[in-house]
Amino acid sequence: MLLAKPHLSSSSFLPSTRVSSPAPGPNHAKPIAASPAPRRCLRLAVTSAAAPAASSAEAAAALSRVDVLSEALPFIQRFKGKTVVVKYGGAAMKSPELQASVIRDLVLLSCVGLHPVLVHGGGPEINSWLLRVGVEPQFRNGLRVTDALTMEVVEMVLVGKVNKHLVSLINLAGGTAVGLCGKDARLLTARPSPNAAALGFVGEVSRVDATVLHPIIASGHIPVIATVAADEIGQAYNINADTAAGEIAAAVGAEKLLLLTDVSGILADRNDPGSLVKEIDIAGVRQMVADGQVAGGMIPKVECCVRALAQGVHTASIIDGRVPHSLLLEILTDEGTGTMITG
Repeated sequence: MLLAKPHLSSSSFLPSTRVSSPAPGPNHAKPIAASPAPRRCLRLAVTSAAAPAASSAEAAAALSRVDVLSEALPFIQRFKGKTVVVKYGGAAMKSPELQASVIRDLVLLSCVGLHPVLVHGGGPEINSWLLRVGVEPQFRNGLRVTDALTMEVVEMVLVGKVNKHLVSLINLAGGTAVGLCGKDARLLTARPSPNAAALGFVGEVSRVDATVLHPIIASGHIPVIATVAADEIGQAYNINADTAAGEIAAAVGAEKLLLLTDVSGILADRNDPGSLVKEIDIAGVRQMVADGQVAGGMIPKVECCVRALAQGVHTASIIDGRVPHSLLLEILTDEGTGTMITG
């Protein structure tokens, strides 16, 4: 690049002290006229001198990008060929900017050799469609109350709309996504929740058959899974996406489980956003639940993380989906983002 080379003085381009030549005579040719090329070189030199600040800023930005890539190398090497299961939902689904960030992160992870699996909810979209048909969404302990009409809307929205939209976005970003739900190839088999009388068609995962996922993952494709499943007699159930992600992570032998949430992670004090717990083990998080420090919608998230770890997943992280590129920050940096739970 011209601007990165040592600066040349104008004498490099224009004649300076002339060397005396013999006067023209019968045995001497006339001096050859100077080439016009130096005018072009001079113009380049002047242009270079006129924009040093812009050039420095561009060079600094480029160097910063290269530094980031260089620092990510050990993490890329560590996780290359490993499967990471990402549960996607909440605010990251509401904002087009955050949605684009998550999609680009997934495709980038796939491009550098990781095997991401996306398990998604669709809470905001489901709520919107329920209100359109005159049904007020209801929740108990962070779980959706699902009667027959709600179940019909849940399946229509999650499987038919949200899932295919996410598949399309990943494909447009340069990845190759395959859309599935729990019913496909008996990926998930459901059973009624113990609180079925209060929650309706809210199910639990009784079995995972990951056979259909293995060739998809091995081919470098990104499975995108909606958490609607059927029981042994074909009744559809709405399964909490956090719970389903944890069971799928265990079934595919995932290295990491990552839950995108609307909070920064587990807080030591729920009223203090600055009290983020960066890392905690299973015993510690169980104690926090017992002490009431973890409550409400955070309980099923923590429980699914603990269950996944108990079944062989190496780490589980609860991260803030409102932070752009939170997936890359958690996987490809030492600092991470949110709370990592270890066995």
